[in-house]
Amino acid sequence: MGSCLFCDLVAGKIPCDEVFSDEKSLAFRDINPQGPVHILIIPKRHIGAMTELGDEDTELMGSMLVTAARIAQAEGLAEQGYRCVINCGRDGCQSVDHLHFHLIGGRQMGWPPG
Repeated sequence: MGSCLFCDLVAGKIPCDEVFSDEKSLAFRDINPQGPVHILIIPKRHIGAMTELGDEDTELMGSMLVTAARIAQAEGLAEQGYRCVINCGRDGCQSVDHLHFHLIGGRQMGWPPG
């Protein structure tokens, strides 16, 4: 496996504007925000995309969703709402081959997306 941008962030090789970290995940502000609040939440273990998830990842994914909800609350997004998105693969516009959630809020979201 070649170098992974998000694995380098987890390893501390590249700085980030960290919002949250525990043994399972890291959350940081997106460098190209699509809203007033745009935070990426990544597993610390390399998982390339949703297509690579297995039964053994159920607890991790649940933990990451709870983390997203807690960050949304802390960022003041819970009352008005927010969006949590996972892009998967080329057609899903996944730009980094490391599973990640986009937590976006602070403005009205459009529908349908894309």
